[in-house]
Amino acid sequence: MDKKALSERDICSKCISPAIVAAGWDLHTQLREEVSLTHGRIIVRGKKARRDEDTIARADYVLFFKPGLPLAVVEAKDNNHTMDAGMQQALRYAEMLDVPFAFSSNGDGFIWHDRTAQDGIVERILSLGEFPAPALLWQRYLAWKGITPEAVPVYTQDYYPGKDARYYQLNAVNRAVEAVTKGQSRILLVMATGTGKTFTAFQIIWRLWKARAAKRILFLADRNILVDQTKTNDFKPFAGAMTKIENRTVEKSYEIYLSLYQAVTGTDEAQNIYRQFSPDFFDLIVIDECHRGSAAEDSAWREILDYFSSAIHLGLTATPKETEEVSNITYFGEPVYTYSLRQGIDDGFLAPYKVIRVDLDKDLGWRPPVGTVDKLGQVVEDRIYNQSDMNRTLVLTQRDEAVAARITEFLRATDRMAKTIVFCEDIDHAARMRQALINANPDLASANPKYVMQITGDNAEGKLELDNFINPRKPYPVIATTSRLMTTGVDAKTCKLVVLDRTIKSMTEFKQIIGRGTRIDEEHDKLWFTILDFKQATALFADPAFDGDPVVVWDPAPDEPVLPPDEAPGDPLGGADGTGGSNGTPGGSVDGPGEPTGPGRTRYVLDHVPVRIAHEQVQYLGPDGKLITESLRDFTRIQLNKRYASLDGFLQAWNAAERKEAILAELEKQGVLFEELAEMAGKELDPFDLICHIAFDQPPLTRRERAERVKKRNVFGQYGDTARRVLQALLDKYADAGITNIEHIEVLKLAPLNEFGSPVEIITAFGGKANYQAALQDLERALYQ
Repeated sequence: MDKKALSERDICSKCISPAIVAAGWDLHTQLREEVSLTHGRIIVRGKKARRDEDTIARADYVLFFKPGLPLAVVEAKDNNHTMDAGMQQALRYAEMLDVPFAFSSNGDGFIWHDRTAQDGIVERILSLGEFPAPALLWQRYLAWKGITPEAVPVYTQDYYPGKDARYYQLNAVNRAVEAVTKGQSRILLVMATGTGKTFTAFQIIWRLWKARAAKRILFLADRNILVDQTKTNDFKPFAGAMTKIENRTVEKSYEIYLSLYQAVTGTDEAQNIYRQFSPDFFDLIVIDECHRGSAAEDSAWREILDYFSSAIHLGLTATPKETEEVSNITYFGEPVYTYSLRQGIDDGFLAPYKVIRVDLDKDLGWRPPVGTVDKLGQVVEDRIYNQSDMNRTLVLTQRDEAVAARITEFLRATDRMAKTIVFCEDIDHAARMRQALINANPDLASANPKYVMQITGDNAEGKLELDNFINPRKPYPVIATTSRLMTTGVDAKTCKLVVLDRTIKSMTEFKQIIGRGTRIDEEHDKLWFTILDFKQATALFADPAFDGDPVVVWDPAPDEPVLPPDEAPGDPLGGADGTGGSNGTPGGSVDGPGEPTGPGRTRYVLDHVPVRIAHEQVQYLGPDGKLITESLRDFTRIQLNKRYASLDGFLQAWNAAERKEAILAELEKQGVLFEELAEMAGKELDPFDLICHIAFDQPPLTRRERAERVKKRNVFGQYGDTARRVLQALLDKYADAGITNIEHIEVLKLAPLNEFGSPVEIITAFGGKANYQAALQDLERALYQ
């Protein structure tokens, strides 16, 4: 067998796979080939998005002890490479999968990188017959992880079969179960919104429950919709063993309990129905969205956790960093695993975003004339009002109209049926914004009254439409105005526009709001989303804490009282089901109409103050996770200049290419979007002219102008009558549809070219295929002369 002549796939099938199987690895349960670990980052430019296939991480082999417990990665290369050529790639994938073993092979043998290094040798050369057996790697893996023989039955408990877990979900589940086997009683998992925290929690609970390491489990959340979604979706396999605590009644015959924390606590001792359970009743308590106050010593969640102190406490959050007053890490300890927003976007599991920051003139500072009286007859305080005052101490109704007009303008330019969430200061503001948006969209609002809906805690009809809003198959409602109801726990996969018109100072709240748009739904063409920011909230992107490593920011002194600002009395919407706020008070006021003004402060309402857009800025998420402020034109110029240092360099490459399509495809991979650029130019420009004009400041010609110039030069005189007429028709096709369309032989089947005969007959008129291709080259040279 001449290995040098074999492809990489042949090397795998003829050399590597047989060697692994011969070592005792089961072909069906332990060996998986061509495993895609990531989906590929989504690149957004203009209105278009595409996946960057070069960023897809795909391992040639992943070896498992059993499904869900990976042990090793093997990277293959063809035999023209050295044996260690795939090692760096294998090490990267091994790190992603949290495994200590990486192998590289070219079919002659293996290079084995062993992070356990029990004999002091990290890397060694193996023959094909020396590949290690599963039992050897498993024992080294257990020692590396520090898992004792007594803990193995729990750690190796099967996953629930069916939906495949992504690599980071496997890591999170395995790390959490590992922590339990090591006796850790407080466990924190940090996973960005949209990465499947509930599915991850289900698999953790399933494995611990099946292994009887946790016989009774309590799953706590602070939104009714969260609990209901969990029960009917991810937790459905628990079936008859599961119940939801509601109506303040307790049934102790179940093993899996789901509950709002507001449903089991209250200011009155009689409302604290969790005390009907014995303190040791639960073995495991899972706190979903645990950033919402469980770390605060006087929060309702801490009251429950302290009562069930003997249970394992597992916290799930997308936002490990809290305020200066509260840190989850102080309670739970360092996260056992973190998967960040940036990682999710880089891997292609989360949608990237574009930011449009809009500054309104009155937000930049406005002082009313002395003696101004508002619509309620109040004399407006004489001072300068700025952005933080708007819709809190000062309401300018024409400001609502300006915001609604900009939202409508954006939707008209993109998709008027795109799901949109508008975050407002409070319920009163959400109601006004609903009306402003209806008036800005009279045609669609008249066609269907649910085009714009107010979905807030006090609006029963609006809350009933929440399920329809988040259902991709339901077209209405399209636009939802809200305050805090939809900041968390709303799985709006098709949301394409997030509008920020509320003051956001908390990083926690900001990340939760942004999370409403980060989910991907390729079936419904949701690959990215836009943030329309009227409050400069996206300035928080500049904060290194936005997506950095979690750190402890709260170091309380003994007996220090704590009341986190974002958890002030009155939990948003009273848990969304009217059961009371986080401190047990019914309803709460955070999502109420008067909250922003505060005690002793006055709100002024003015109808006749004009408001206009003063400044607007568009930003894109760059590869490094930072926002880039540049136009599509500027971005394109930069990319083109990286590839072509001069106009002559580009012209040489363009004229030398047998098919222009190859050059265009390569540039599009780098983010150059010709369709968007042509739309921006407002002319039917050839990609050639777009490049020359944008990168090298050359005056452009339209495709039709180029075609007419060629016709006037009579450059086809040497061809016969039929061939000449074919070339004239190809010129017309170029003018209509562009260069890539005439480079394919299939164009000869289309009218009017098919009038000259079949493709074979047309090519014969040129004297054969080679002569036809040469004539096409002459045509292209004439076009771009």
